[in-house]
Amino acid sequence: MEQINPRSRRDAYGKKINRDHSPALVYGVPCVTIMLGSLFPLLPVIAPAPIIPPMGLMILLAWRLLRPGLLPLWVGFPFGLFDDLFSGQPLGSGIMLFSLALIALDLLELRLPWRNFWQNWLTGAVVLTIYLLLAALVSGADFRLAHFGLLLPQLLLAILLFPIVSSLVVLLDRGRLMRVRRIN
Repeated sequence: MEQINPRSRRDAYGKKINRDHSPALVYGVPCVTIMLGSLFPLLPVIAPAPIIPPMGLMILLAWRLLRPGLLPLWVGFPFGLFDDLFSGQPLGSGIMLFSLALIALDLLELRLPWRNFWQNWLTGAVVLTIYLLLAALVSGADFRLAHFGLLLPQLLLAILLFPIVSSLVVLLDRGRLMRVRRIN
């Protein structure tokens, strides 16, 4: 009769015990995806009005709503600065608006400890609407009330894409947490 080594059976599952997530993946994946989202204005899209939604902010909102404690509150400053460098907005507008969005989400987190898909979508839609309106006012352009209609395609596209962006962030989060390293 052949004896089976008890360690060989345990080794198949033993690597799942006493494991920890890689800090480079835990914090690197959200940071890289947010910064890649901020590079979306570099896409060669020719349109008479703004059409590309603020993808950097959308990805930041999706990460913040999915994992509230993952990114600290102060990350609005560096991500807003990076977004300002590529969005064409005046320097400081993204810093202020990203930070205000994160503060608003933090206050909402204190009020509503639980959320569902519809509340996240509504939260994202409200934050994106306020962001686009304030970004238009801060941009330095001569905006009148009639010009705000030009923001509607960008706003509608941002609101409709937010659940898709959130789903992609969920997939990235699962992939990020699947990669593990063993603690000795």
